[in-house]
Amino acid sequence: MRSTVVTSLGMAIGVVIGRRDALAQSAPSTTALQVLKDAISVDVHSHAGPNGVISRTAAPSDELVRAMRAGGLAAICLADVPDGPLLRRNARGVLAATREAAAGELYRYHLNRLDWMDGLARGNGVGRVLTLADLRAAHAAREPAVIFDTEGPDFLEGKLDRIEESYRRGVRVAQLVHYTPNDIGDFQTGDVKHNGLTPFGAQVIRECHRLGMVVDVAHATEAMVKQAAKVTTKPLLLSHTALAGSKAMGPTPLTARQITPDHARSVAATGGAIGIWHFFPSVERYVDGVREMVDVVGVDHVCIGTDQQTTPGALQDYGNFARVIEARCRRASPPPRRASSRARTSCASSRSRRLRSHGGRVRRPAPEARVRHVPPGRPAYCC
Repeated sequence: MRSTVVTSLGMAIGVVIGRRDALAQSAPSTTALQVLKDAISVDVHSHAGPNGVISRTAAPSDELVRAMRAGGLAAICLADVPDGPLLRRNARGVLAATREAAAGELYRYHLNRLDWMDGLARGNGVGRVLTLADLRAAHAAREPAVIFDTEGPDFLEGKLDRIEESYRRGVRVAQLVHYTPNDIGDFQTGDVKHNGLTPFGAQVIRECHRLGMVVDVAHATEAMVKQAAKVTTKPLLLSHTALAGSKAMGPTPLTARQITPDHARSVAATGGAIGIWHFFPSVERYVDGVREMVDVVGVDHVCIGTDQQTTPGALQDYGNFARVIEARCRRASPPPRRASSRARTSCASSRSRRLRSHGGRVRRPAPEARVRHVPPGRPAYCC
């Protein structure tokens, strides 16, 4: 079960970036729909819009599933934000924790949000993904699905056993840091207090691996990510960001949350992937932003992590998800298929481990129809 879950979210949880020249010659809408029919597409970081999991007032509904079905999106990693009650814009306009949490406050809030996600997956036409088999079955049935995710471990309060408790509640992706200082490591928009990953942070990574949860290093400093890469024995996910100095994004207040090429390569070297958020002026520029990261680490290590739905952004409504595929298909030239020699070696090793975990049985699509699969914001909490 655990190895299956790791494979599900470290190998098959990704997003189609598009087919190659032959498909680009056909009608974009037809091409996009066929790609989405053939491939399992996943947004690796989402809050499901203003009425999603971080809304304090909206009840679970079928709004999400209707939009996903309209856009052909197979699954999303639905992230609750355990430190959400503490976050406000500070005097510089930067999201930050503006007060200390009361004892048990964020743990209770986290459990409340898991209850909300349980309600979403019960009676609203949304499938819950716990294993690779669940993901495949949901896609085959054309049933939109969610993978439970937590954006930050602030609910742990130093208690490692709460990771397993979350796993038993269905969580399969765990992000290590967010906007609130913790005892796991340093985050990009905060003061450096630990010089990277802490010993407790390393314990958290190992516990996630033991259970079969994907470790997400979004928001972590470059130093922390590089240290996590030395600890990890599984592919890392960095779920939502963009390349530092992205021309596709243009001037942005999110500079501190972008990552350098070396930062990205440290994730790719684990066999992992970098998700690109949707904070671009248009869908076409969004695709350009994806391509910028592909040029650095190779197409095997890039995926979609919208941080949806946050204004402004290129993908406000999942009903328009096929437009991303259409825009990619209009780019006739294929992106590079290889990363650096170091990343290629690590990726080959990672694939070998995955093959062994499944007794060597991993089916790949025919070359002419192959779509790359790679491992695996309410506005106030975005970015």
